[in-house]
Amino acid sequence: MSSRFSWARMAAIFVKEFQQMLRDRLTFAMAVGVPIMQLILFGYAINTDPKGLPTAIVSSDSGQMARSFVVALQNTGYFRIDYSGQSERDADTLLETGKVQFVVVIPPQFSQQLIRGEKPALLISVDATDPSASGNAIAALTIVANQALQHDLNGPLQHLQTAAPAYEVRVHRRYNPEGLSRYNIVPGLIGTILTMTMVMLTSLAMTRERERGTMENLLATPVRPAEVMVGKILPYVVIGYIQLAVIISAAFLLFQVPMVGSFTLLMSMIGIFILANLAVGFTFSTIAKNQLQAMQMTFFFFLPSMLLSGFMFPFRAMPEWAQTIGEGLPLTHFLRIVRGILLKGNTADQLLPELWPMLVFLLAAGVLALKRYRQTLD
Repeated sequence: MSSRFSWARMAAIFVKEFQQMLRDRLTFAMAVGVPIMQLILFGYAINTDPKGLPTAIVSSDSGQMARSFVVALQNTGYFRIDYSGQSERDADTLLETGKVQFVVVIPPQFSQQLIRGEKPALLISVDATDPSASGNAIAALTIVANQALQHDLNGPLQHLQTAAPAYEVRVHRRYNPEGLSRYNIVPGLIGTILTMTMVMLTSLAMTRERERGTMENLLATPVRPAEVMVGKILPYVVIGYIQLAVIISAAFLLFQVPMVGSFTLLMSMIGIFILANLAVGFTFSTIAKNQLQAMQMTFFFFLPSMLLSGFMFPFRAMPEWAQTIGEGLPLTHFLRIVRGILLKGNTADQLLPELWPMLVFLLAAGVLALKRYRQTLD
């Protein structure tokens, strides 16, 4: 055989390799689909400056000054008035459950006190569990305080237009007073790490049986599909709780993340989340023909979960279509649950709106996995 480089032989190998690549349709689809998905998500869905944040107004003053302040809030674009007329207790409940990002409390006789030069105070409570979601809106409050009443403080009230605002805006950062990012990131890591590892490990379960040639022995047994599924998932549930013990210990000992809610409730919610991800992994293992394909499908599921769940970027900053996709991912609801328990002390009743989507996802993934399971090698 000639030792010289042959372009003809190289071309033959090139054609052969390209044909094999086209035969592996899943790998080829991943090679094309992942860059497209990244371009769409990073180009259109990701936004670090959320606008239109849901806000509740608790106003005990119907005067002109109070109305002007509310209008100035809306004009910034950061505040969207979704609730008004509630009591302070109802508004606090909305803040605890994550339905609003801000609660603005306007005290009684705000306008009268302002006219008398008594410098009244407005209280603005912020859900600061995710500091990046509210940072720019809080900064905009300074502009609002300085400019909201410019058109009202005229004529006999001209003397109130001083260098300092005629009233005080007190911002109360709830659940994370110091604005520490680790209070948001570390609880979120519980969900992202479990998503990546649980889906990946389980997706390799059935494909490993095929590649090692032990699938025939498994099919020769009287084991039913549901028994195979549960038997292969349960060991990874144990691994998931071992990972959880490491993460929780680090969160409390190294990062001093508070534990306001029930530890038992947290463990039960994490168990449901682990099962949901394991069901996804088992579904992937019934579709993939080898471990490489299983890993590719895991990445294809993990990438949107990480980007659209609110872990890396504020959830409310994304467009509606991206939020709709994010609402279908279990990680999105789990992040709200774990942050709600750790930082807010949410109860089971308050977490029910986030629990049932995870249960629906678990049921759908489990049914699909059982349907996909084959008791033959074909």
